[in-house]
Amino acid sequence: MTDIIRFDKYKHIIWDWNGTLLDDVWLCVDVINEMLSSRGLELMSIEKYRRIFDFPVKNYYLEIGFDFNKEPFEKTGIEFINAYTQRQYQCSLQEKATDALKYFSESGFTQSVLSAREHQALIHNLEYYKIKNYFIKISGLNDNFAYGKNDSGIKLIKELNINPVEILFIGDTIHDVEVAREMACDCLLIAHGHQSLERLKTKTNRILPSLNDLIDIYKSGIRHQASDNTL
Repeated sequence: MTDIIRFDKYKHIIWDWNGTLLDDVWLCVDVINEMLSSRGLELMSIEKYRRIFDFPVKNYYLEIGFDFNKEPFEKTGIEFINAYTQRQYQCSLQEKATDALKYFSESGFTQSVLSAREHQALIHNLEYYKIKNYFIKISGLNDNFAYGKNDSGIKLIKELNINPVEILFIGDTIHDVEVAREMACDCLLIAHGHQSLERLKTKTNRILPSLNDLIDIYKSGIRHQASDNTL
């Protein structure tokens, strides 16, 4: 199956944060491995992480060995977030992330962020990396437990007051495809984040290797036909 992306139909881009604009997969693996080690559980490579990471994260925790009969999920989630937060600014933006935001802004698109990150933490992150001003709307969650972005995505669409067919959601996980479907907008995935290309291809063929490819496709004439299951 092939697909076509036409940037001339869009007015607004919604960006996912973790994994899409922020290169934090390595940190998530470091933190979860510290937690696994303290419980005598098997550690993970980045490759294994990207094969099995999923939303809601509670299910992913269960798959890698956490036992919520012994400890509540909320305690585990807080432990992860605290360790992640202590080291969060060791992460860099994905290569070309700022270039992409600047380029699409200068090309006339409005932009927003939809993230499973807690809302105030998300705002602080965007301010730290000096990209907050690119976004007309910022939407995070009310807590740190990453149950999913469906409800906040629907709320964001209503707040934007833009026809969903004129919106492109750019993310890095299968969950982003599901959220985009709930929002009734198109979705494009970048395969440099929290799930592997093989995982992403089970749900969509609108996939690019990197943000640099995204910019190149837009510059090359606002449309590009997919081949080999990637755009």
